Amino acid sequence: MSDRADSKEVTTVRRLNDVVREVKNAMADRDDVVVELREASRTRLELMAQELEPLFAEIPADIDLFDFSISSGLKPRLWIDAISHVAMARDRRTYRFVKDTRAGRIVVAEDTAIKPVADMVARYVAERLVERERLMEGGPEVLRTGSHATLSAGEPDTIVRRAGWPAFLSGLGLVAAGALVGLIATVMTLWDRLMTTFTAAP
Repeated sequence: MSDRADSKEVTTVRRLNDVVREVKNAMADRDDVVVELREASRTRLELMAQELEPLFAEIPADIDLFDFSISSGLKPRLWIDAISHVAMARDRRTYRFVKDTRAGRIVVAEDTAIKPVADMVARYVAERLVERERLMEGGPEVLRTGSHATLSAGEPDTIVRRAGWPAFLSGLGLVAAGALVGLIATVMTLWDRLMTTFTAAP
């Protein structure tokens, strides 16, 4: 009876070990699949990087707007700048160019072919460069809102003076109004005392 119980215990232990081994093998196979998918995505992104390399080679070295690097991790990304990147879609064959905005992440371009997405990345890079150039050359005019007129040499001081006098007069009016309200409140507070004083006077 005891030998039969020992045999049953050994069989149970062996079966548990077999199950643990099967689970480990399944996890290893799943990890291999994840690694293969990640490597496949990285390989495709490297092809995209090769397509864009001549474009980024033309950007002057003193312009640091762009990253142009492939990040590691579970989902590799080809970063264009701090807010945009190219990644592979869930099917691992579609290139997806996305951009982060205040309203959320938007898809700028999506295609299984490299060239259409690369063309959109090139256009995006050109737009960023044009924006930077306009900011560099715009000077004070960029800070103006509601008008696109070009300023003459003596116009800025005139604008400052015209904007300053109304603001000064408006502030002076507010101070005067506050003083008047304070005076009325003081008179109303001391009205009874004043009336008592005037009544008691001979």
